[in-house]
Amino acid sequence: MSARNVLARAHRLSWLVLIALVIAEAVTDLPGPGWTTTFLPAAVVAVLLLTTNALQARAGAPRGEPREPVEVAPPVTGRWSALNSPADKVPSHGTHVYGQTYAIDIVAEPEAADGAPQARPPFRWVWPVVRRNRDFPAFGAPLLAVADATVVVASDGQRDHLSRNSLPALAYLMLVEATVRTVLGAHRVLGNHAVLDLGGGTYAVYAHIRRGSLTVKPGDRVRAGQEIGRVGNSGNTTEPHLHLHLMDGPDPDAARGVPFTWRGVGVPANGETFTVDAVGAVGAGAAGNTGNAGNAGNAGVDGDAPGHGGKRDGRSGAVGGAG
Repeated sequence: MSARNVLARAHRLSWLVLIALVIAEAVTDLPGPGWTTTFLPAAVVAVLLLTTNALQARAGAPRGEPREPVEVAPPVTGRWSALNSPADKVPSHGTHVYGQTYAIDIVAEPEAADGAPQARPPFRWVWPVVRRNRDFPAFGAPLLAVADATVVVASDGQRDHLSRNSLPALAYLMLVEATVRTVLGAHRVLGNHAVLDLGGGTYAVYAHIRRGSLTVKPGDRVRAGQEIGRVGNSGNTTEPHLHLHLMDGPDPDAARGVPFTWRGVGVPANGETFTVDAVGAVGAGAAGNTGNAGNAGNAGVDGDAPGHGGKRDGRSGAVGGAG
């Protein structure tokens, strides 16, 4: 077991002890002054919690010279917008844990007709507190393998919860739900997810996949452009979207992040839209090694790739990433 695995377990154990102490103080009458039986131990555990959190983040930070970005195909087709992008800051999600130093979140942003409202519901301060997943255009969108790869993890079974894109729902997510998911481990933060071995010590993580949509299992060989599942809203997330990152090992608790670039797109910045045409996509069920990750589509980002049809709209929103 690596030191990073030990730190991850120590971090979760600290949370469990702290929660147990709070519950014990609330429901039992322990002997002695309360500050000696509960508050002092809780303070010690809180310090341990903060320490393990800092050490875990430090252990997950890149070491030595930065790796060159790994070029892969885009994981989706259609018109999308980037959030929490490594093009704007690193680590993109504010932490190195789970190997997500260079992670990105993307949400579907289909073109709206002139005068029509945007298809993706905006963030609301109060009402509606939650929305159904089918209200979001990303929900159910196909997820494509970014390269020829071997499936090493295909985790399913977690529900697609309602959105958390209002202030009350977001507060619940950040203060309660995210804490519980952290205690339960990376698989609860990522939700339904897949990990693909791309070769060369690089692994791709797809998080928040729709329950029951995975079309692959561990050991399967997939081709670039092959559908592996559908966008969902499972795990630590505010709305249906794809969280994707590359890392240097199959275990998020022990891996470090690897920078990426999407062929024909690059790395879109926060609020930047990009379009990927469904050209030469490989259908589900295909298996084999073509040695070409570029058949998943042609893409463009306005201002970055001349001659392509992407555009920037600067729209932003709150999307919970894996972490």
